[in-house]
Amino acid sequence: MICLQGIQKLTLLDYPGRVACTLFTGGCNFRCPFCQNSALLPCHKKGDLDTAEVLAFLEQRRKKGLLDGVCITGGEPLLQEDIADFLKELKQMGYAVKLDTNGSFPDRLQALIEAGLVDYVAMDIKNSPERYAETSGTTGLYHDAVMRSVELLKQGLVPYEFRTTVVKEFHDAESFQQIAKWISGAEAYYLQSFVDSDEVLEKGLHAYEPEELEAFRQMILPEIPSAKLRGVEVS
Repeated sequence: MICLQGIQKLTLLDYPGRVACTLFTGGCNFRCPFCQNSALLPCHKKGDLDTAEVLAFLEQRRKKGLLDGVCITGGEPLLQEDIADFLKELKQMGYAVKLDTNGSFPDRLQALIEAGLVDYVAMDIKNSPERYAETSGTTGLYHDAVMRSVELLKQGLVPYEFRTTVVKEFHDAESFQQIAKWISGAEAYYLQSFVDSDEVLEKGLHAYEPEELEAFRQMILPEIPSAKLRGVEVS
């Protein structure tokens, strides 16, 4: 059974073009120092939410025409052994499904896409390949897997976006020059600002000013014309 540890019953932001519900799975194989969902890193096997009750809620909302999308985030959803069965239930209800992933399980991701169980994928690009280990807290363990997931999504089998949470201690101009070369031509790429909170794993991290983020965006536009800022207003 899938481990569900949180729910946002309504979101107009998490799934582009959809009125959606966001479900948070427990457990993650990354330990990003700037993680905002640190409470989700461990996973109680049963989960904090009853899966049957969540599915009943979604069925009711769908019948009333109140929701048309479900976002599956975490944590890392692809750690869930029963993720395919759960997504089948959502698809049978008629929902569009968006999956958030760190890209460390390309075979599982490909299987879900080819089975028609995912309609949109948002994959985190933690940093340039050279700085991926320190930024993801994985000592390079998933380097090749992440590379494969990027190439898989760039095939365009399903709509997708890449996104980077920008942290002053981990990202600089060189980072974005390398990222731009790596994911050149990406369908969609978003830079989003780090936001400090009590949940962050490492204390003392800092965000860039909006104008600095815009400078990074301008730098990568020749390689990634789709690059945009998300949740950031530049004066």
